[in-house]
Amino acid sequence: MSVIAGPAAAALASLCPDNVTFLRSLPKAELHAHLNGCIPIKTILELAQQCSSSSEHTAEVAETIEKLGSGVDFNEISDFFFLMSTIYALTTTPEAVATVTRAVLQSFLNPTGDGAESPQCTYLELRTTPRATTHMTRERYLTIVLDEIETYPATQAALIVSVDRRMSDLDVAECVSLAIEMKNRGRRVVGIDVCGDPRKGDMRSFTQHLSRAKGAGLGLTVHIAEHQENTTEDSLALLSCRPDRLGHATFLSDELKALRYKPCIEICLSSNLLGGSVASLDAHHVHYYLKNDHPIVICTDDTLPFRTSCLGEYSLLLAQPPLGIGLSRDDVARIARMSMDAAFLRPRDRTRFQSRL
Repeated sequence: MSVIAGPAAAALASLCPDNVTFLRSLPKAELHAHLNGCIPIKTILELAQQCSSSSEHTAEVAETIEKLGSGVDFNEISDFFFLMSTIYALTTTPEAVATVTRAVLQSFLNPTGDGAESPQCTYLELRTTPRATTHMTRERYLTIVLDEIETYPATQAALIVSVDRRMSDLDVAECVSLAIEMKNRGRRVVGIDVCGDPRKGDMRSFTQHLSRAKGAGLGLTVHIAEHQENTTEDSLALLSCRPDRLGHATFLSDELKALRYKPCIEICLSSNLLGGSVASLDAHHVHYYLKNDHPIVICTDDTLPFRTSCLGEYSLLLAQPPLGIGLSRDDVARIARMSMDAAFLRPRDRTRFQSRL
């Protein structure tokens, strides 16, 4: 079972057993989960123990492990990116990548082990940025991740390839080309994501690559307006590619919110609250999208630092204020159905997927 704390834990604890059972039973898709941000703490500790004592990363790794074990406070979203650099240091080998991918998939798709027979979610789109290290190429990295994902049926798990805002034009082009090539080989790559430090990069240089991915039949999701410093020009560049889904969209202007088309908004409640981009649930932008009947999907983002789970995030919808938003069961079930509709499933897999529900 995922260890949860903070707002999600408080919301879950406030629910009666019948409501918890209701949330567990809902078919739901997790569409915004970063591989390296969802590694179970047990797996991180095991990898840290295997880290050579002579490694230049040892002191940094040890400090981060201690922080993760005791809980991490985030005052700014930039704090999270600093934390992740140490986690990357533990996952530089093919063996480590396979280990963490397997552990993350099991945490979402296997029974939770807390007395409930149902897993966290019905379907998972795991996302990760291809990384080249001294031990592997980007292609090798993706192959390892896909080998683990494809141990599950296509109606349960798929991969979104992320490109980082800090990447060079050549690196973005390589990652997009790898995603297209693997999709064409029949590997289970279903989409492209734009992620990374929201204050970095010129998104105008990304658009040709993102449009190429869409033209190849890949779904497109972009982290957008995630930070107050993100400009309208930045958002417009990303929107020019007509993404299918928008990640966070926390500071999207009112003008841009009123889009002529309605890309699904990936809402990460705990991430926004603990990352400091939203002051409270009452002030959360999810209310705007609910009021305007705009499709949304509830996601965990990074379960490790934000100490949450799918159940925890859905508890924040159902729990009464101030611990939650106070939606009805019908509304929560409708949001869960939206998540299934927004998945980047291949047509043949979607037919099989729908037959399971």
